[in-house]
Amino acid sequence: MSKLIAPSVLAADFANLQRDIEMVNNSEADWFHIDIMDGVFVPNISFGMPVLKAISKHANKTIDVHLMIVDPDRYIQTFADLGADILTVHYEACTHLHRTIQAIKAAGMKAGVALNPHTPIAVLEDVIADLDLVCIMSVNPGFGGQSFIENTYKKVSQLKHLIEFSNSACQIEIDGGVTDQNANQLIEAGADVLVAGSFVFKSDNPTETIKNLKELIN
Repeated sequence: MSKLIAPSVLAADFANLQRDIEMVNNSEADWFHIDIMDGVFVPNISFGMPVLKAISKHANKTIDVHLMIVDPDRYIQTFADLGADILTVHYEACTHLHRTIQAIKAAGMKAGVALNPHTPIAVLEDVIADLDLVCIMSVNPGFGGQSFIENTYKKVSQLKHLIEFSNSACQIEIDGGVTDQNANQLIEAGADVLVAGSFVFKSDNPTETIKNLKELIN
């Protein structure tokens, strides 16, 4: 199965957002990765519903929404209505995770769970069979452009083992500090989807950067 690239819109040029959305549309990227931050769960605020609505209008690829917010259950239907194909919530933000996963699926989206760097893979044992995606944070969430946490490789291997043991069809996504220097090692450890933000959008030729990254991992 082909490995996927999901450029993170958080690193795009917000003054030229439509241009950057079209760039991703016309590139070899597979998904749009969209971080929604509330300034409570993480110490930063990104963008909200109107911006996502505008992105959805122009995007013609899978919209992968990553909620870094408290009490995400309140907004599940809203994000479905705004065009999210995949909705990922944080394990650390959900009191009743199984119920949240079921609600995401009932709203017609694929369900993902994200884990912060300090959260062990073992917490997913009871829900892994219900998940479509697990997003392993390879930086501390809340800010773009951070350095990659080396322990991530071990977590990816552990998660891959859990998925295989559980006969789950879950994909493994890596978010944070992904570059051409660590992409191969992440894929070898078991990753399926690489989120790349600054590495793509801050490069001289983002389309070429995506193409090169895609070739590197496939």
